[in-house]
Amino acid sequence: MPTMADVARSAGVSVATVSHVLNGTRPVLPHTRQAVLDAVDELGYTPNTLARSLVTSRTRSIGLAVSAISNPYFTEILQGVEAGALEHGYSLLIADPHDDPEHERKVVQLLHERRVDGMIVAPSADPRELVSYLGRHQVPTVFLDRVIDGVSGGVAGENVAGSGAEGEVTGGGAVGGGGDVPVDVPVDASVDGPVEGPVGAPADGPVKGPVDATVDSPQPFDQVCAENIQPMAELVTHLAGLGHRRIGLVAGLPGLSTTAERIAGYRQGLTAARLPYDDHLVVHGDSESAGAERATAALLSLAAPPTALVTANNAMTIGALRALRERGLSVPDDLALCCFDDFAWADLFSPRLTAIAQPSRDIGAQAVRVLLERLDRPDRPARTVRLDCTFMHRTSCGCPDSG
Repeated sequence: MPTMADVARSAGVSVATVSHVLNGTRPVLPHTRQAVLDAVDELGYTPNTLARSLVTSRTRSIGLAVSAISNPYFTEILQGVEAGALEHGYSLLIADPHDDPEHERKVVQLLHERRVDGMIVAPSADPRELVSYLGRHQVPTVFLDRVIDGVSGGVAGENVAGSGAEGEVTGGGAVGGGGDVPVDVPVDASVDGPVEGPVGAPADGPVKGPVDATVDSPQPFDQVCAENIQPMAELVTHLAGLGHRRIGLVAGLPGLSTTAERIAGYRQGLTAARLPYDDHLVVHGDSESAGAERATAALLSLAAPPTALVTANNAMTIGALRALRERGLSVPDDLALCCFDDFAWADLFSPRLTAIAQPSRDIGAQAVRVLLERLDRPDRPARTVRLDCTFMHRTSCGCPDSG
């Protein structure tokens, strides 16, 4: 089996240079780097990652804990994380916490025991134990998709333009880059009235924002997510512009920052359109298809049901469509429909689904970049990065098909 010394002799360089090329620990001249890579390929050299980790105290591995991996949104995030990790020579260990706080802490502990260099985590609705564990053990971590209040050390966030969905965007454009909402602070969506309630019933209590995990967090954490408020507001104002006055919302799982922010965006859109807020028009679908089916049924059973509906993620869109089909209702003739969260086959539905496309792969890739920067500079200030979304203007809202 060839050794690093064999590679060095073949490339005409020192063993240290080979190490720098393979580990990326120091810049190397392009022609020298290529000579080393050619020698590696010719000799069939495979680095001993175990031996390297004993020397460097790094395993060049990243732990990823993301719930609902089968959801197309998180699948694309996973693809972005994987591509970013491989690009920088890192392997990936993956776990699904199933949005359960206790299971979340267990899988994160298991990943930590595997000595990953850092973690990327989409936190559950109650991440206090998670944050406490990661903070106590000083695990470099990037929180993904869902913002946790208080863990970024109060450092101002930044906006990054996302690429949006792949393919042509008809009548679309980037939304959400306004930067007018502090990105480290969850939006309190309960200012003008209650919006939370059990699945299948009108809302009857204040919305739960993200859990404040500051108390148990001795270190700040970086966060990467998409814009939520302005894109959701744009969906609502678009429907209002088409003449709708009763616009329903199938909201996500209570306690998640994405749920609170999208409800806030819904309310912001109503305010911009000078429409009153009605808490009976907001029902939680718990971020999954079955819950959304029940929530949609509850909205349709109102004495004055909505004429338009917004679903807060792709799984809930499926549930809403199922509820409409079971009642013999068609989109958009009987009910206009828009969804926050585009997915690959949204353009294949009839009618084609008007949606907000999140830059999911970019979110995953950006999370890797932020984590690697944290590993290189452990003392740098924590930050929250928000990526812009794209408005996918199609026909389920009732607009004519523009092709």
